[in-house]
Amino acid sequence: MTTDYMIRATAADNSIRAFAITARDTVEEARARHDTSPVVTAALGRLLCASAMMSMMDKEDTGLLTIQVIGDGPIGGITVTASGEGILKGFSNSNTVELPPKSKAKLDVGTAIGNGILRVMREVSASNGEPYIGTVELVSGEIAEDLTYYFAQSEQTPSTVGLGVLVDTDITVKRAGGFIIQLMPDVSDASIDLLENNIQKIRPVTELLDEGYTPEMLLEELLAGMQISFLEKREVSYNCDCSRKRVEKSLAALPGKDISDMINDGKNIEVRCQFCNARYEFTPEELKEMEDS
Repeated sequence: MTTDYMIRATAADNSIRAFAITARDTVEEARARHDTSPVVTAALGRLLCASAMMSMMDKEDTGLLTIQVIGDGPIGGITVTASGEGILKGFSNSNTVELPPKSKAKLDVGTAIGNGILRVMREVSASNGEPYIGTVELVSGEIAEDLTYYFAQSEQTPSTVGLGVLVDTDITVKRAGGFIIQLMPDVSDASIDLLENNIQKIRPVTELLDEGYTPEMLLEELLAGMQISFLEKREVSYNCDCSRKRVEKSLAALPGKDISDMINDGKNIEVRCQFCNARYEFTPEELKEMEDS
């Protein structure tokens, strides 16, 4: 059973809102499903953690959040989704990227992503299916800095984002998590000064998580002296909702000529889910039934 969860809190008389997450098992599940290299694991894991916390910002729990990072680096791009219930999934365009680390404890995610854009799409049930889409240029490719810029530019919300994935010597995920702190319009100068002072003193997320820090402890350190109120806690997990029936519907929607060509080829076809690597095989006879239905 996963021990992954995220929390939502407020501080300084509701003038600051905050989110934090620990997601080791979730990110390890993503790594195992996609067999990612360490730098891809770090990039995908950071984005998964961010998407989970951002899904808590939606008033409608049924809303689906999708984040895409598209860059000119060797990874190419990453797509993740998060539901309001804390269900995450994602994939990288390339899983085998290898780069020398920036330092002993820091993988070079920025170079792996490169220059490009970050896109956030929010689908909320109350909006009649019309999603909100916000797009900004990447400022570093390190994910946390790019999301900080996104919040400022696209949502006009001053924010601080911290994300980290610690990959062990056997390339499995040892720790993963992060935080998002956001200033509301009525925040006082004194609270801003105190927050900035706390942020300057805090150590890297992965270092704190490796010492046993919980999401609550992360926020207690970041928001020290500002009367925190913990409002909500949600479990987080990696889970894909693909199924053979969904794949059948996708195949049936292909142009008739494409289906006929596959049938005439006389070979089984295999369809792989991008999000979880599940494989679905269909015989020419099954394709013929789809064509006739």
